[in-house]
Amino acid sequence: VQLQASGGGLVQAGGSLRLSCAASEITLDIYSVGWFRQAPGKEREFVVGLRWTGGSTIYSDSLKGRFTISRDISKNTMYLQMNSLKPEDTAVYFCAASLYYSCSRVHCMNYWGKGTQVTVSS
Repeated sequence: VQLQASGGGLVQAGGSLRLSCAASEITLDIYSVGWFRQAPGKEREFVVGLRWTGGSTIYSDSLKGRFTISRDISKNTMYLQMNSLKPEDTAVYFCAASLYYSCSRVHCMNYWGKGTQVTVSS
C-alpha cells in the first residue's frame, strides 16, 4: 500500500493550496482516509477525515470552514483544499488510510504517506 502526498509549498498568509494524495496498490473504497499535520515540536494532529464510500466527512473544529477534503474515485486520489492560510498552518501534511469505518486519530490509521511540507509566510 502506498500513499503519495503532493502539492505542498510556500504560500503567503491568506493564500491557498491544494494537496493531493494518490493511492496505489489498493483501492480506497474499503477505507476511511484523512489528512493530518505535524508542526515542528508538536504532535501530529487530525485535520479532516472522509469515508471513501459515501463521502461522509469529519473535520477538526478549528479548521472547518477553511479546509475542504474531496476525492476523485476514478483516480483513487483525495485532495485537501486549504484556503485563507495562516502562518500557524505551517506543518508537514500527511495523508493516511484506515481500515476502520471512521478514524480521526493517529493510532487508528493503518497506512501513511510520507508527507508534504506546507509553509505559510506572514
